[in-house]
Amino acid sequence: MPTRGNPVRALGWIALLLACVSVGFQASSGQESQRRVLGGGAPNATQGLGGRDCLACHKPFADKYLGMKNVHAVVRENKCEECHLRHGLVAKLAMKRDGNELCTSCHSKDDIGLNKPQVHTAVKSGQCVMCHDPHASNTDSLLSAEPRAVCYQCHEEADYTQEVVHKPLETGCATCHSSHGADQPNLLISEEKALCLSCHPANTPALNTAHGGYPVDQVSCSSCHSPHSSAQPGLLKTSVHAPVAGAQCDACHTSPTADKPFAVNLTGGELCAMCHEPAAMKGEGTVQHVPFKDGECLLCHSPHASSNPTLLKDKGSQLCVTCHTGREGGVSFAHSPVASEQGCVSCHSPHSSDNPRLLTMDTGALCSSCHTATKEAIEKAETPHAPAIAEDCTACHDPHGSNVRGILRNRTDRVCYTCHTDAEANFLKTYAHQPVRDGGCATCHQPHGSNQPSLLVAEGSKLCESCHTEMMKPIEGGASHMPFVEGMCLTCHNPHASSVKGLAADTIGALCVACHSDVEETVTSDRSQHPPALAGDCTACHNPHQTALPRLLVAKAPDLCLTCHTEMKLAMSDGRVHPPAARDCVRCHTPHSSAENRLLAKPVVETCAECHDLRTPAFGDKHVQIDPAVMRCARCHDAHASKQEHFFKNNVHAPFAMKTCTDCHLSSGGKGQ
Repeated sequence: MPTRGNPVRALGWIALLLACVSVGFQASSGQESQRRVLGGGAPNATQGLGGRDCLACHKPFADKYLGMKNVHAVVRENKCEECHLRHGLVAKLAMKRDGNELCTSCHSKDDIGLNKPQVHTAVKSGQCVMCHDPHASNTDSLLSAEPRAVCYQCHEEADYTQEVVHKPLETGCATCHSSHGADQPNLLISEEKALCLSCHPANTPALNTAHGGYPVDQVSCSSCHSPHSSAQPGLLKTSVHAPVAGAQCDACHTSPTADKPFAVNLTGGELCAMCHEPAAMKGEGTVQHVPFKDGECLLCHSPHASSNPTLLKDKGSQLCVTCHTGREGGVSFAHSPVASEQGCVSCHSPHSSDNPRLLTMDTGALCSSCHTATKEAIEKAETPHAPAIAEDCTACHDPHGSNVRGILRNRTDRVCYTCHTDAEANFLKTYAHQPVRDGGCATCHQPHGSNQPSLLVAEGSKLCESCHTEMMKPIEGGASHMPFVEGMCLTCHNPHASSVKGLAADTIGALCVACHSDVEETVTSDRSQHPPALAGDCTACHNPHQTALPRLLVAKAPDLCLTCHTEMKLAMSDGRVHPPAARDCVRCHTPHSSAENRLLAKPVVETCAECHDLRTPAFGDKHVQIDPAVMRCARCHDAHASKQEHFFKNNVHAPFAMKTCTDCHLSSGGKGQ
């Protein structure tokens, strides 16, 4: 075996291994790799890996496509690399070019009509494979399905299969339409009138009788007839003007024998008014639609027939946006009536109305005619939102649709700021509540009405708990802050934003002393103060909500104290620790302030005497009979930790270390000097 220290031998072993793999790989292919090509011809030396055929791996592909009626030429000739990049054993769709560019590298744009004025949408979007299978098909032109089924992928089948079907549809769409591009609108293979007349000659008696003798070969057939299918006889469109349905063309037009047979008897709205009484259509309306007022009926209506109700020129709202621009594009959240078949007339009168903007009724009544549950909730709410109770729905909502959920006019907070003008400036603080940052006012507030003050969605701390679930779970056996237990979150917090961390309603110190005034009094008057207490940094030691420890401490003593007193922590880890210091700092010290130095709870001697009996002979001997009342223990001893015996300080006077105090001090009857 090769060794790490011999790279030449290692390379030799690798070469031998690859050779063995190659031999085995070729042997497993056998003669199949030499003969299997898609069309049965000679193998292409440039194909595949090591001269192997693509089908050596893509066998399911051959099983699926090679038996089909029509096989793409490049597939039949085994020229996979005309379209695909080599990809070896890594399975991926590796095309040489994107979209139609790949197809037009062989199929000239001129030959298939892509340079025509009108181009099929699927082709224009670069999606030849929407209609064609790139490999093989049992249908002509490599279509991915039967021709009409291909068309119905985009075109609604119901529009082409009504009761009366145009005869050419039996032979397929290509009878009248070009599949890729055309010079005529709607991809027609020739001009509309000429196309119709190719099957329906103008000089036939039946055609002449059906149209009252009018020379209809001069006008567009599709103004009255559906070119595909219809529920009406004669392929008439869904909505037919009464004179057309009764073959009474001369009710509006001059005689068919006149010089201008399609001229109208009167102009504009005057002609329509012969049958449609304007006063009756206007009714009591004080606001009129401009086209109706000006007699421009044909701006909205087709005079002969239409595929839409009431002879409208387009479906639903699509007709209205031809004039009312700015509403053409889709929105993420559409108002249901606008998106419905009725469209704009769900809320607006098309001719006249007593209400502004041609509304069919007053805004509030109109909205509540659908949103009955919302109206009932507003009326029952103890705290209704002012715009809601005033039925001023459009103050917040866009009645046509919006890109914001709830069809709001803008992002939720922007909508709220239009009335709550001071809020935006007040919320620009260092720390903002997450819903405020996200612009989600409705996270905490009901937009229409609530039974809680300030339109809150839940009562007091229950609202806070909906997000701060884990924090508000009770801790068994610990300590809890009274405002926290009572659910008085807003006693300490601002619900929107604050300049103090934790959304505190004021500085931490000011908040705490509002209740704990006794602590403030002692801290300001005592001799020594704990720096966090003096600075009002109460949360340095206390949790403001709850903890598993007494007095809401954030950690156990002495660990809590040693987070700041790092030098003492080092000394305690490197020497002998005084037992009280190891157990609990407040055994000797007060946590906030003290009348003694160093936050001692009592004078030094009194503190030491709680554990050490200062009146025993042994104590007197060790301290050369100095009166305990005048002793200063801390001059010789370290109260927390020391490397020396008896907790002496690390640096001591030589005579003291030798316990020869009398070398310097005089003994006078045990009084000590």
